[in-house]
Amino acid sequence: MQINVKIKRYDPEADARPYWSDYTFEARGTDRILDVMNHIKWEVDGSLAFRRSCAHGICGSDAMLINGVNRLACKVLVKDLGAKITIEPIRGLAVLKDLIVDMEPFFDSYKAVLPFFINQDPAPPAERLQSVEDRAVFDETTKCILCAACTTSCPVFWTNGRYLGPAAIVNAHRFIFDSRDQGAAQRLQVMNQANGLWRCRTAYNCTEACPRDIPITRAIQEVKRELLWRNA
Repeated sequence: MQINVKIKRYDPEADARPYWSDYTFEARGTDRILDVMNHIKWEVDGSLAFRRSCAHGICGSDAMLINGVNRLACKVLVKDLGAKITIEPIRGLAVLKDLIVDMEPFFDSYKAVLPFFINQDPAPPAERLQSVEDRAVFDETTKCILCAACTTSCPVFWTNGRYLGPAAIVNAHRFIFDSRDQGAAQRLQVMNQANGLWRCRTAYNCTEACPRDIPITRAIQEVKRELLWRNA
């Protein structure tokens, strides 16, 4: 099938403002958008800049705004979009070039919630064991790949770049509800700030954007309830 691909381009060192580049060529319906991007990069226009790595929906590096929705380019098929495809950088983060955005603010928020195991008890001779039931409480939030699709789909984040964002809260959830961890109070304190947990307006954009089908909005509500319960 013949497809028309419009890509939003911008190089802050060379361009006064963003502009669109158009590409029309033949593609298979089973091609992924990443295949389309690679064709443009390798065969048509080598100046196009975008991130990609594993190409299997694991690394999260190729998150883009595709036909108005945050998606991973390596997981979307041409046949699911049709002949007209628009690709833009994810919103709310500064564009470094074309589809490459500055991820540092996103990772700063991630690091702020202490996304690592905290336990001051003496180390056991083997693993710190946990029941299947206790693991199930936070199992879904272990699946985050830090692609930023959820955070950059959030209208609160678009207007307030200092908001911690859904991804940071999801990664805090993973440890707050881990029965072996002892750092929940520290993480909740971080999120109980002006630009923290309470900025969420339950728009569900984050849940719809997640390529790993994490129930993000539900996880955020669970963290809110935990914070209220501890402060009661």
